[in-house]
Parts: sequence; C-alpha cells; structure tokens
Amino acid sequence: MKSNFILFLIAIFYSFNLSAQNQILITVKNNKDDVLKDASISLNSSNYFTISYSENSYHLKNIPNGNFQISISHLGYKTLTDSIKIQNQTLKLFYTLEDDLLNLETIVVTGNFDSRNKLESSNSISNLNENDLSKIPVRGTAQIIQNIPGIFTDASAGEVFTRVYTRGISASAEDDMGWYYVALQEDGLPISLVQHSYYAPDLFYRNDITTTKLEAIRGGNASITSMNAPGGIFNFISNKKRNVLGGEIQLQTGTQGNNNMFYRADASIGSPLGNNWYINAGGHYRHDDGARNTNFTFSKGGQFKFNVLKENSRGYFKFYGKLLNDNTNRYTGVSAVNWNNPQPAFGQSFKSTALMMPEFNASIPDGRNLLSLDHFNPAKGIHAQDYAFGIDLSQKLGNNWTIKNNIKVSTKSANWQTSISNAFVSLNNPLAYFITGAQFPIGQIVFKDTQSGIELARIDNSGILAGESFQYLTDGRLPNDAIMGTSTWLKDNEADELIQQLILKKQFENHILNFGFATGLSNTSVFTQGSFAFVTYENNPRMLSVTLENPNEPITYLSDQNGVSNYGGLFFGNSRAHITQLASFANDNWLLTNNLNLDLGVRFESITHKGSNDRYAPFTQNGGLDSNPYTDYDNGVLTPTGEKDLFNFTYNYISYSGGVNYKTSKQTALFLRFSKGNKAPELNYYFNNFSNTPINRKGEIQKINQLELGLKSSLTNFSIAGTLFYSQLNKIGASNFEFDETTNAVFYTPMQFNSSKTIGLEWESIYSPLKNLKFLFNGILQNPKTKTWTIYNANGTADTEDDSITNYSGNTLPYNPTVMFNLSTEYEFKNMSSFVKWQFMGEREANVANAFQLPAYSIFDFGMTYKISNNISTSLLITNLFNSEGLANFYGANSFGASANGITKDYIEGNPDVSFIVVPVLPRGTFLKLNYKI
Repeated sequence: MKSNFILFLIAIFYSFNLSAQNQILITVKNNKDDVLKDASISLNSSNYFTISYSENSYHLKNIPNGNFQISISHLGYKTLTDSIKIQNQTLKLFYTLEDDLLNLETIVVTGNFDSRNKLESSNSISNLNENDLSKIPVRGTAQIIQNIPGIFTDASAGEVFTRVYTRGISASAEDDMGWYYVALQEDGLPISLVQHSYYAPDLFYRNDITTTKLEAIRGGNASITSMNAPGGIFNFISNKKRNVLGGEIQLQTGTQGNNNMFYRADASIGSPLGNNWYINAGGHYRHDDGARNTNFTFSKGGQFKFNVLKENSRGYFKFYGKLLNDNTNRYTGVSAVNWNNPQPAFGQSFKSTALMMPEFNASIPDGRNLLSLDHFNPAKGIHAQDYAFGIDLSQKLGNNWTIKNNIKVSTKSANWQTSISNAFVSLNNPLAYFITGAQFPIGQIVFKDTQSGIELARIDNSGILAGESFQYLTDGRLPNDAIMGTSTWLKDNEADELIQQLILKKQFENHILNFGFATGLSNTSVFTQGSFAFVTYENNPRMLSVTLENPNEPITYLSDQNGVSNYGGLFFGNSRAHITQLASFANDNWLLTNNLNLDLGVRFESITHKGSNDRYAPFTQNGGLDSNPYTDYDNGVLTPTGEKDLFNFTYNYISYSGGVNYKTSKQTALFLRFSKGNKAPELNYYFNNFSNTPINRKGEIQKINQLELGLKSSLTNFSIAGTLFYSQLNKIGASNFEFDETTNAVFYTPMQFNSSKTIGLEWESIYSPLKNLKFLFNGILQNPKTKTWTIYNANGTADTEDDSITNYSGNTLPYNPTVMFNLSTEYEFKNMSSFVKWQFMGEREANVANAFQLPAYSIFDFGMTYKISNNISTSLLITNLFNSEGLANFYGANSFGASANGITKDYIEGNPDVSFIVVPVLPRGTFLKLNYKI
C-alpha cells in the first residue's frame, strides 16, 4: 500500500507538471495577408520557452502559467506588443503587423553603444533591409550605398576603386582612397584597419544573400563609435539565426553594355542544431564580362561566409568567418571634347569604351630582386583575398551589467595587375619615344602588332626635336596618329590584422552607461612598380612591339615582344608599416523623462604608424639587365639602394558628441546633436609624399565639427526623416600627382593644408496612399564651399624654381552636388510587384578651381518580380534603363600625368578644343534572377 501511495503521488505531481507546461501557437501576417516566417518573438524579454515553426505558425512550448507581455518584431514592420494570460492550455493567437515604412521602429546597433530603435536614436540613421537590397543590381558596394540619402557615391570604375562620402566631408577622398572619412563595416567591425593609395576597404567586401541588411550613419556618433572614421559608418549585417531549417538559392544571368554576359549563383542556409545551437552559411560565385568592352573577363570569383551561434539564458556566443577569393578590375577614363557639353572624342563611346590594355603575358624584372621576375597580365585585374575569423559574445553578468566583445583576425592581400592612365600621346610628342628610357631614339620607328607580328606603321621622327612633324614612311598608319600614355600597374598589398571592441554596459533606473575600449593592430606592406607600355590609341587597344631601325645600324628594341618598355622605370615604391590603434570610450544615455533622453559620449584615440620606405635609384649596368645595349627596354629598372626612410609617429586626439532626443508622440521625435571628430592621416601620407626623401614630420590631424537638427515621424501611411546639418573640415592636406616630361619622373607636389564648410538638408520619406502602392523620396540639398584653399602648381616639372601657389578660397567644393535625390514608386498586386526609380545627380564642380562643371544627369532603374509559388520567384532588374551618359568623374587634360586640379579657367579659354578625360557612369545592365526559398 505504501508503494502504491508513493506511485499515486508521483503521478499526481507529474500530471500537474504537465498541465503547467503550456504552449502558444502564433500566426503572424502582414497587411497583405502574407505569413511572416522570420519574426522575433519574446515573452517579458526573457526566454521562458523553446520555439519552432511549422504549418505557418510559431510554436512556443514549455511556458509556465502566468501573465506575460508578448513582443513580436520583424524587419520592415512596426513592433507589436500584447498582454496575454495562460493557464494550463494551448493558446492560439493571430497577429497582423503594420508596415514600418522607414523602419523607424527597427532596432539598430550601428553608431550606438546599445541597441535602440531609430526613432529614439539621436543620430541620422538609415537602413536597407533584405527586400531593399534585392532590388539593387550587384554592381558593387557603392551602387548599394547610393540608395542611402545624402551620400555621394561614385561607382563609375566598377565594383572597387569607388568613392563614398557624406556632407561635404570629402577633400581627401580621392579616386585612389575614396573611403577616407568613412568606415565600411561587416557585422560591427571595420573590414580593414588600413587605407592607402589603391588599398581601400571596398576591395574586400562583396554583397550577397548572406547579408540581411545595411545600417548607415552619417556623421554624428561615428566620431565616437568608429575607428578613425568621423564621416559615417556603413555596416553590412549578416544573416541572423533561423529557428527552423531554411535558406535560399539564387541564380542570375544578364547582359551589360554591348551584350557582355553576366552569370552568378548565390546560396545561403541556416538551421538550429539543437540545445540552442544555430548555424548559418552561404556565399556566391560570379563570372562577369563587364559593363564595358574588354578582351578579357572583367570579374570572377566569390566568397564563403558562416556563423555558428550558441545561446544561453545570459546571452550568446558566436563564431564567424569569411573566405573571399575574387578577381575584378576597374575602369579608367574616356576622352571627351567640348568643355560646355562634353562629347566622346576619337571615336570612343561613353557607353562601351574601356580604353584599357588588352590581355597579354609578360615577365618583368622585380625591382626588389633583379634575379626574380614578376608575371604580369592585365586580364588578372585585382586579385583580392581575405580570410577573416572572429568571435562575438554578449553576456549578462548580473546586477544589470552586460559585457559584449567582438574580435576578428584576418589576413588580406590585393595584387593589382592592370593599367594606369590612358592618355593621348601624339606621335609628334617626344614623350612617345623618350619615355622608353632609351638615350636617343631618333630616326625610323617601327610599330608592330604583338599578336600577329604584322608591321602597322613605320615613321621617321628625325625632325621632332626641332618642332617638325613626324613622317609616315609606308602606307601603314597608327589609329589617331598616337599611342596611349599608359603604364603597367603592379601592386602587391598585404596586411595581417586584429580588430577588437569590448563594451561594458551598466543599466541604472534612468541611465544606460557604456564604456570600453577598441584595439586595432595591422602589419602591412606594399610594393608598387610601373613600366611603360606601347598601346594603340583606339577603342579596342592593341599592344605594340616597337623598334628603332635606322639604315646601316643595328636594330634597337624600344619594347619587348609584348610591348612593355622601360621595365620598372616609371614607378617604384616598397614600404611597410605597423599600425597600432587604441581607443577608450564612454557613453551615457540618460532618460530625463519618458519622452526626453540625453546622449553624451567621448572617445580617446591613439594611433601609431611605424614603418619605412625604401630609397631607390635606376640600375646602371651598361646594356641594362641583359648586358645588351640594343635592348633599351631594360636599361632603367628602379631598385632599392639599401637606404630606408623611417617613420614612427603617434597621433592622439579626443572626440566627443552629445545629442538630445525628444519624442513629441509615440510616432514622432526631434533630435539635436553636436559632434567634434578627428581624422588621423592614412598611410598614403608616408608612402606618397616622401619619395626618396626623409620623412621628417608627422601629418596633420584633420578636425571635423558637425551640428545636426533632425525630425523623425512614422505615421500610418506616411513617414519622414530629415536632418538639417552643418559640417566643417579643417587642416586638409592636399597634394597632386605630377609627371616631369623633362626627366620622365613621377612626383607628388608639396602638401597644402586647407579647410571647407557645408550646410545642407538631407531627407528620406515614404508615402503609401494604398496598401499596394508606395512612393519613396530621399535626397540632399547642400551648399559645399571651400573656406581656405590653396593649390601648389609645379608647372609640369620637379624643379621648384618656377612653382607657384594659387588661392581658391570661397570656391565650391568639387564633386559635391548642390542637389541629389532618388525618387521611386513601388506597386504590388497579387503575385506581382514592380518598381521604377529615378536617380538625379546635380551639376558638380570638377575641380577646386571651378573651371569645369560635370553636367547633371538622371538614371532610371526598373524592376519586376513574379511570385511563382510560395518558394519560387523570378525577377527582372534593369539598371540605367535608358542608357544615360552621365559623367561621374574628371581626370584633367588628356595628357600623361595630368591631374584635375591642373585645369583652370585660363587654360580652358586658351585651349577650347583640346580633349580631356572623364569617367562616364556605367551603361545599362539587364539581369534576370530566379530565387528558390527553402
């Protein structure tokens, strides 16, 4: 009887325990009656339960009896909260989430030390969700970012070598360092710690379907939440955990320009692994013939990303990684005439001409070790590799303390094998012959096609030094009576990096206090070598082998069999650096009232640059490397002398920012913020400005002051966010790249220090008069001006005797439009959705002299998606629908070594008919996608 009684008690206890383990079935839909599968659900902000998903419902199990506050959120929709009571039952709930038109209730982490929604943040923040990203053609990072209001982007060169900046903070963001003031991040940490010429973070980022959203902050808290990037942060966030097995496969094909083919495959998958473990993995591979005409594949390669997540009652632990192995290239300029209304010159096309060296294989002596050869092929373009692994953890420590740490190690390399410059060099110009490094190449010059060996032209340049024109000796002609002023551009960049950020958070009744420190360590090296190359000046350039064949004299070879001349004699740079970047920071978010909060932050940063540049001189052995006096192409290789110019400088600065946010209602908030930021020099300061000279002074820390006043409002069918801003940039170092035709030397002019100021209004808005129809409008109005500005004029020679300084204070800042906007409409009907977008880029000054203006242009994009089934959809995307011929960039006069700042109003008046170099926007691209969701 005693045994039976004990069994009876156990049975009663067991049945009571079972009855207390309730469950909830929740169906979540949007206002179009579509089931939302990836919602985040919480009960009293705690994990009382396990969750799964099946049959269009979320299953919450193991819930104790009681009263709960349930919260349901989903990207792109307003967060819904509800009070529920459960008592020994299975509860079935049905919810419809309202559209959050500007994602103002979306939780953001970028530019904030703690997560908060955009409406409550006193920063100018925008984001693109997964749906937004799916409507943007995969033409590179800058193409995506141009959809963020107030951001100037130049994606005319292709996927890389792009320019991105905000609010007139642009002066040092040159073509070869276009991300100077802003941070490109991936999951909260910078892509790279290092920037210098031809080495920017966009080399190591490729967007694909493993990315769930982009968060962007302009100015503001970027000064205190990012590493040396006060202009803004662009943070691409990878896929989060999946509560059930799921994923996506995406296949794309299309054409660009003159029917150049494009192929791409993306895939991602995620799943719970049991016991609160989750995994995500995916990536892409692509093959792209390019938007312009080249005789080689423009881009190919891809990446693989993953993350493994473990959750517990106090937080999470995540291990993540990325393996990028990718080849791409970048477009150079196109010739134009007519300063008032630029038109293509020399038979070129703004839509299809690439004007780049064709594919060939050459072996060029390595200036660092003359017994070694560098294999060069311009078809390889830029080979970027990035192998990165990191750990991200967040844990509650008790007593309202939380610790969060994100640490990443990576090894990166970027090998450039492409061309630099594509200027017109007339056969009447002595430069066409003397740039070869030959002593006196006067007489009969013979040009042959390197592929066929056929003689294309034979000329006599005997009178050229007396100002007389060259003479053709046979019927053969070179196109446009010219060659291309170009160089092989070989760069080897490597970097091993560690980046880490630790944050401790303490939550009081009315305060959220965050403090911590960030660390960045990088060992980097760069080798640069340039050789002249003989190339025809025409739409589809050909390589030329060139000889001097005077009667009764031995043949002198001005180029090798591939057309390469002056081996390693145009450029040489061999540098290395160790960067140590340390920062400590503190931020207090003080809730003064239920609707008013004060946000104060300060950051101390210390950056040390330690490294060296090799000094160099021409190799002087008689007859050159091969001891043959008749092979002139190897007579001037630049090699290290053994001397090194050392640098070891530390930059310390304090940045601070304060903001106040006032919610006038649940849907509307105002904010005011002042920020004082700093920008320490990048490594190009040492690598570029001290060629064969001692590095006897440190660079200047640029100062950035910004004031912002913003409004955010999220109503039922209309949302708007606008920011009135003032920004001032001081101590801007400026130097020009120049070429001395008398010595064939390349040099940088002495540094000038300048300042600028910009006032403007940026906005984004959405209006949805019907549930299936939306109108989106974002953009910027601004007045960007130089405050004090001088340019150093070297007058075309390295000799300083004839140099001068020109003052351009008060002029309009170059490349910053006074007006720029995106206007689009989106319509959905049953299984069909479509959009049309108009991007308008206003007129921009092409240089600080304000001598030439790049005309305004418009680009239209179109997209349509058809949902075949719940799992399968197909999309058509067309970018630059009408094949507009906008001009994005300007490189100056059409001569080798020219720069944009060399063009003045006097020059244009005196040379109204000369050609110049511009970079057009990319031509039309048509892409067809097929998506399968698991």
